[in-house]
Amino acid sequence: MRRLQTEFGAEVQITYVMGGLARQYEGDQSRLLRDWLDKASESGMPVDPRAWNTPSAIGSTFPACMAFKAAEEQGSETAERYLRALREGIMCRRRKLDGAAALIDAARGAGVDAERFRIDLESNAIVEAFGADLQDTRERGIEALPVLLFSGADGPEERCDAGDGYDAWRRAALACGAQPAEGPPPTVEEALRRFGSLASVEVAAVCDLPGPRAQADLWRLAAEWQVRPERFLTGELWALA
Repeated sequence: MRRLQTEFGAEVQITYVMGGLARQYEGDQSRLLRDWLDKASESGMPVDPRAWNTPSAIGSTFPACMAFKAAEEQGSETAERYLRALREGIMCRRRKLDGAAALIDAARGAGVDAERFRIDLESNAIVEAFGADLQDTRERGIEALPVLLFSGADGPEERCDAGDGYDAWRRAALACGAQPAEGPPPTVEEALRRFGSLASVEVAAVCDLPGPRAQADLWRLAAEWQVRPERFLTGELWALA
């Protein structure tokens, strides 16, 4: 997704629809631990799924979905920043982000107006907005998440699964009329300045670098105290120092 934003710029506008991955997690979730490790191996993204073996595992994804809709009331950039905080919190930091207090604390850490967020989170409008997203997902027949739907001013909708890979996403964007932005890809520092934190594989994608080159540049910058890594079970997240 980050690469789409950098390669196409304003040509691609992203609208997030909350599909509600799980209303309730019950029983033994060791299958999820294995699934997360498999996905981490395929994608190269850092995760720490050990929470699924402890009482700190989230009980449902619905509260986080509604929290995103509440953050969206403060603008798309704020909502995207908060969504990233939720993903890192749950999947890397093993935070139990399925209750109001924890979700408000995450909002505060992501630079969201926490008091306004709290009011929105408790409103019926947010429940209705999330309900509309769920209905949209069901009507499209989407069962496995995430899914990317591309649409332009004219022409049919293009659908991609997350596992299809960036080349398929790019073809779909082009088929819908998007044109790549002019100019070179961002440097590592520019990418981190824009997005806040990135995994090594994301840096490679956004900056159009081979994986080993991206790793080498990141560790060189770390040795110069320009960036800092945060280590998780299957990899690092990088941010400006």
